[in-house]
Amino acid sequence: MRVHHLNCGCMCPLGGALFDGFSKGPTAQLVCHCLLIETEHHGLVLVDTGFGECDVLEPRKRLSGFFIAFNNIRFERRFTALEQIRQLGFAAEDVRHIVLTHLDFDHAGGLSDFPGAQVHLLQREMDAARSTHSFLGHRRYRHRQWDEVRSWQFYEPGGDLWFGFQAVKELRGLPPEILLIPLTGHTHGHAGVAVQTSDGWLLHAGDAYFYRDEVGQTERHCTPGLRFYQRMMEVDRPARLGNQHRLWTLSLEHRDEVTLFCSHDAKELERMQSRAPSP
Repeated sequence: MRVHHLNCGCMCPLGGALFDGFSKGPTAQLVCHCLLIETEHHGLVLVDTGFGECDVLEPRKRLSGFFIAFNNIRFERRFTALEQIRQLGFAAEDVRHIVLTHLDFDHAGGLSDFPGAQVHLLQREMDAARSTHSFLGHRRYRHRQWDEVRSWQFYEPGGDLWFGFQAVKELRGLPPEILLIPLTGHTHGHAGVAVQTSDGWLLHAGDAYFYRDEVGQTERHCTPGLRFYQRMMEVDRPARLGNQHRLWTLSLEHRDEVTLFCSHDAKELERMQSRAPSP
């Protein structure tokens, strides 16, 4: 398998380094880190989609004005997964599977760009998205982004262990090297996506954490802006913090076997893009 690391969204909230830890100006730089996986027999697989073409063309019809303003989203077609896949020489119909960490607006917006793909998700996430009526719940889950998906594949947590985590293996139609790892807390059905490559395991942790120094360091650290955002968006604080601690432990005890990254840290994306693509 060959793994591409894509940035499928640009968000520039006010706060600069108080959010991303490096910006010099008043706004920060947050990304939507997605994966494009070339498989030998299963076509292209996307892990998350970021914002899609319809989000770019009609953002006010697709997204909440609250999050458009709060995150200062920059809507540019070049950031869409569809445009980047075309630049790589593929077409939308080459994407046969999409594996989602969760259904938040900045992770599922591109689903409508790939109508022929099967979409893989924890059942609990769809249940939560369909039943929530809170202020944030109504604004984070945008049904227009995924109401026209024709082929869903839902899963229950459980299965074999993966480095001490529950793992949903044998995703329907996908190679055994791609797993769902339940990581609840940010949402009720949030999951990471593990991918086995010739260089070891990758773990796309989604929004289970937000800042690079929350893992891989003996002393954990998060910027004030992202610490606030995580707390604002959480649905189960004990579960979120518990899973963050488990990911931190994983990052230290198995650093030679597993490479972790989250969805929105620009420096993590740069680091992964600088690595040679997995053959």
